[in-house]
Amino acid sequence: MSNRNAIILAAGKGTRMKSKLYKVLHQVAGKAMVDHVLTTISQAGFDNVISIVGYGAEEVKSVLGERSDYCLQAEQLGTGHAVLQAEDKLKDKDGVTLVICGDTPLLTAETIKELVARHEEEEAKATVLTAFAQDPTAYGRVLRDEQGFVQKIVEEKDANEAEKAVQEINTGTYVFDNKALFDALHQVGNDNAQGEYYLPDVISILQNQGQRISAYQMADLDESLGVNDRVALAKASQLFFRRNNIKHMRNGVTIVDPDNTYIEADVEIGPDTIIEPNVHLKGQTVLGSNVYIASGSVIIDSQIGDGVKVRSSEIEASKIAEGADVGPNAHLRPKSEIGPHAHIGNFVETKNARIGQGTKVGHLTYIGDAELGKNINVSCGVIFANYDGANKAKTVVGDNSFIGSNVNLVAPVSVADNAFIAAGSTINKDVPSQAMAIARARQENKENYWEKLAISKK
Repeated sequence: MSNRNAIILAAGKGTRMKSKLYKVLHQVAGKAMVDHVLTTISQAGFDNVISIVGYGAEEVKSVLGERSDYCLQAEQLGTGHAVLQAEDKLKDKDGVTLVICGDTPLLTAETIKELVARHEEEEAKATVLTAFAQDPTAYGRVLRDEQGFVQKIVEEKDANEAEKAVQEINTGTYVFDNKALFDALHQVGNDNAQGEYYLPDVISILQNQGQRISAYQMADLDESLGVNDRVALAKASQLFFRRNNIKHMRNGVTIVDPDNTYIEADVEIGPDTIIEPNVHLKGQTVLGSNVYIASGSVIIDSQIGDGVKVRSSEIEASKIAEGADVGPNAHLRPKSEIGPHAHIGNFVETKNARIGQGTKVGHLTYIGDAELGKNINVSCGVIFANYDGANKAKTVVGDNSFIGSNVNLVAPVSVADNAFIAAGSTINKDVPSQAMAIARARQENKENYWEKLAISKK
């Protein structure tokens, strides 16, 4: 296998997006478009990647990090000029160079591999990634000779009627012999309406030199979608979610309504998991086997164990162990850890809390900055008061304890194993093992109050 280099074109501002955010940083299915592209070419076996940055250079670098090298295109003078910025890093290298746009998030590693394989098999100097378009209007047409090699690429505005009838189109992704690419780039002119240096002109230059120009036609035109505005951005996300859902279903996941289920690129899901409609799985989320996710749930950057049930709840940066259940309408905020077979019920909110095996938190409760042991019962309306307006403090509750309804636990405080806290208590002192804590005002009944109240209303 020859040396493989890749150049990502990511310098454009993207004025048609009408946004302060630079085009390649707009997200498709929860991930920046340029990040999709870099991930794809890395999966395809390219380990020497250079991103051409311009507008928003620092923002692009912050997204891609050390996975890419960078060259700055300080002045936007066309795609050919953009590629030329990488000359100092690549010009003397043998091997092939992939040139790909940072706004093509749907291209797959399999397609890139096939493109490179065709290029190497046919010993071409350049190979164009093409696709069949039912309606090729606005695309450059790829014209082949009798042997199937590329004769030329004709843009729509320059095509005659016969050429316009051709349905094989140029997707704007290429593989070049690296040295031939940079030799030809120095021959590209800017004698055109925009006064720019265009990368496709390299194809014509190599063709005129008698070099072999090949093409690989991908199976799915949708892969080549380039995002230039918000309409295309929405379409790209829809196509990605659909393709990703098919992958998961073929791997043993039941997705009840694939058209209304949104699973991002890096999510992992075990077999026999069931996902109902209107579920959003985001970021680095991992779901185990036999998980049930009910409609309306949102799970972000979380690890969900085998056999967990989540009903219409939001979970962020948290861990749920096997056999636990959450919801409906619970909210697990970051750093929540739910133990095996624990229960988090309706309208329960947790944050930075560890809840032990078999512990039950039924409803209408807030647990923040706390550690709860095993087999605890937390009744309705319990508040873990963890914030004094300046600092957070921790509450610890031991195994087998019982916390009655409408209890306030004012941190820092510890409740030992096998303790009982009476309903309505406000606890600000430690509770020893096997004790019952009660902290509420004594009830006093005012006799004949109704009569006094009735008189006062007259």
